[in-house]
Amino acid sequence: MRNLLLLLLLAPLGAAAQNPVPLTLKEAESLWLEHSRELGLARAAVSGAAADVRTAGQLPNPELSLNVLSISPGSGFGAGSLKDKKMDSQLRIDQLIERGGKRDLRIKGAEARLAAAGLDLDDTARQQLGVLRYAYYNLRLAQEKLLIARETAELYGKAAEAGRLRLKAGDLAPVDVSRLQIDKARADADARQAEADLDQARVTLAYLIGREADGASLTAADNWPSLEEQALEQAPLDQRPDLEAARKRLAAAEADRDLAKAKKNRDVTVGFQLERNLQNAPTNSFGFGVSVPLFIWHEYEGDIARAESDLDVARQQFAQQQAMAVGQVAQARSALLAARDRYRRLEGGLLADAERVAKAAELAYGKGAMGLMDLLDARRTLRQIQFEAASARADYAKALSDWQIQAEYRKTK
Repeated sequence: MRNLLLLLLLAPLGAAAQNPVPLTLKEAESLWLEHSRELGLARAAVSGAAADVRTAGQLPNPELSLNVLSISPGSGFGAGSLKDKKMDSQLRIDQLIERGGKRDLRIKGAEARLAAAGLDLDDTARQQLGVLRYAYYNLRLAQEKLLIARETAELYGKAAEAGRLRLKAGDLAPVDVSRLQIDKARADADARQAEADLDQARVTLAYLIGREADGASLTAADNWPSLEEQALEQAPLDQRPDLEAARKRLAAAEADRDLAKAKKNRDVTVGFQLERNLQNAPTNSFGFGVSVPLFIWHEYEGDIARAESDLDVARQQFAQQQAMAVGQVAQARSALLAARDRYRRLEGGLLADAERVAKAAELAYGKGAMGLMDLLDARRTLRQIQFEAASARADYAKALSDWQIQAEYRKTK
């Protein structure tokens, strides 16, 4: 019934909102998985890391060279075909042979980075799911606040109209009518601001689920999560995707360090050559060649030092993320308990008491047993408590979502 009333009240906001689009949280999550741009970027990063694994496993391509030698300006040219030219030609092919397990180390590092990219995708999904739920609950809160603001503006409008009639009848002082008009103006301004907040909440949610065309019509159809006692149990921290990704990057940094050290193992280039000599009597010959680098100026000390530094950074980042994860879980637990207590306090009697006091004040004022200032104060108190109750429901829903996201880890499909 409450949701139906929300839909009816939200419909007049504009032409685009004449046909509201009710959306459950489950439907929003499904659309988000399909259209999230952030998840799309994370998936693209996984594809790039997979390509890096393929590149890391490839052997160096051989090099083919053709050389023309012993060209004499006096006799190297002249009439006839190319085979009649008096010059030498060499056809050579060289193949680099890596030593020290460099290829295996490249593969090891690339595979660790691929695993980290996949875990980054899971962590992005974990964080963006929280952003989506926040946006959904913000939309639900904006709807409730607009409902309260419109009901309040309507009430103050009726009170101001009744005040003008009583003024004509001489039953109300002009100053009291002015007070009613001031409160009506404030209520109208609050209603307009609530409409702007609702529009902003719709735009935010529409972006996340890829429904910008329907953004002006989106309506959160789910009720608030029910207040219940959670066991507050959590999965082991070492299963969190962000910590697993940091651990994989640490393994990649170790592989990179070993790869830098492996550069001290000299690679060998083996070559095979065919040669045709036409300077004197035409002859054909072949030969072999081997080349190795000479470590005269350096032995890759800089590369090794850099790799050691990167490994130390990876260790520090892993330790940092572990500490942050512990703090995030503790913060989520504390926020959930506080939001639950506030929710229970407001729903457990404070809101009902405020409604009862406001109703009694309206009745007493109608019978002349209460002054206008006391009536206005009762109305303001009720509106403030209603806003607080709506915010408490939203805060509890967000805190519950935060706890679930911090304590439960799911793989992205």
